[in-house]
This record gives sequence, structure tokens and C-alpha cells, in this order.
Amino acid sequence: MRKSQRVALRLPVEVRWTPPGEPAIVEKASTLVVSAHGALISMAMRVRAGARISARNRNAEDKECRVVHTRESRERKHQVAVAFLVPDGRFWGLEFPPADWAPAHERADPAKN
Repeated sequence: MRKSQRVALRLPVEVRWTPPGEPAIVEKASTLVVSAHGALISMAMRVRAGARISARNRNAEDKECRVVHTRESRERKHQVAVAFLVPDGRFWGLEFPPADWAPAHERADPAKN
């Protein structure tokens, strides 16, 4: 079961990564999927799972993230799954339902019990 609902949403995001012993790299990228716990980001920058990066949303708010998974896509960009170090349901400008929420079709029908 997922920690939070995922939403397919393309949003601009600025990604910052500082490789060990090197200057920071900043890239304007875009999300593919967002959640209260992170995102799937399409970006050219090559990072590895476990790396710490910073994501800046369109309101110039920064969020520290851990790279969970990377995959190269057909567009020569990488699909990078990141998890927020501290979950934040409002970072993407959306209201996510609580973790115990379930759509009506998945809830037990009290009339049948």
C-alpha cells in the first residue's frame, strides 16, 4: 500500500545537487507524478539512488529529498523518483487526502453489514 495518493501532474521544479567535492549543479526540470511523500521527476542530470538533492517548487520553497530510484527514458532524460526527507502534502500546491482515505468504491458498504 502506498504512503499517499499519487497524482500525474507536470509541474516545473528546480533541482539542485552538490556532488561530493564539486560545485552545485542546478537544473530546471519537471515532475511527472507527485505525492505528499515525493515525486517522479524528469531531468537530464544523472544522480544515483541514495543521493540527497533539493527540489524547489514554483513558490520558491525548497524541500530536501533522497533519490529512491532512477531510470533513463526515451527522451534521453532520466526519470528520478525522490522521497521527501519530511513528508509535505502541500509542497506541490495540492491537497492530498489522509493516509486512511479510500475511494467510495473501496469502502465497505455499511448497509450490507
